[in-house]
Amino acid sequence: MEPESGSRVPPVAWVAGLALIAVAGLLILMGEPIEPPLSRGDSAPAFALPSLVDGAPIALDDLRGRVVLVNFWATWCKPCEDEMPAMENLYRALNEDGFELIAVAVDESRDDVEAFRERLGVTFPILLDPDQKAARAYQTTGFPESILVDDNGVIIERYVGPREWDHPDYVARVQRLMEASKSRI
Repeated sequence: MEPESGSRVPPVAWVAGLALIAVAGLLILMGEPIEPPLSRGDSAPAFALPSLVDGAPIALDDLRGRVVLVNFWATWCKPCEDEMPAMENLYRALNEDGFELIAVAVDESRDDVEAFRERLGVTFPILLDPDQKAARAYQTTGFPESILVDDNGVIIERYVGPREWDHPDYVARVQRLMEASKSRI
């Protein structure tokens, strides 16, 4: 027996459909909240990651009082490799004056990171973040991505993509932040 054309949906089906929509809505509302994007003026998320050199943890909080460039990168990332020499130049030029550069490698293989460091001859600290917890906390969208943090741990700028870190404009920006830090002391 076929239903007549124009027949109505039984009330039980309506109630079941509404209940299903209500349950779906509750699940969405009870899910993990979406974090607002990090931006200028926000506190830089804290982290402590092992150093490539000796495995000792380096914490961002331990660098308070210094301007810090946090660079997220990977050995397989060609733009990351391309910007490393300029980062090394920036580090060597300003490290003694209240500046720190830390490169956070997201690779799973410590050996790959070590070989990369040796091949390029970088001397700035490299930290290991194989599970990408710090990278997620900083809401990175790709590599390389760098965050400039002032001496109070406040985000000054986010840079997505490679940069010529030894360009006079970037050097001057870091120097201005360092001077501002010294004037507050």
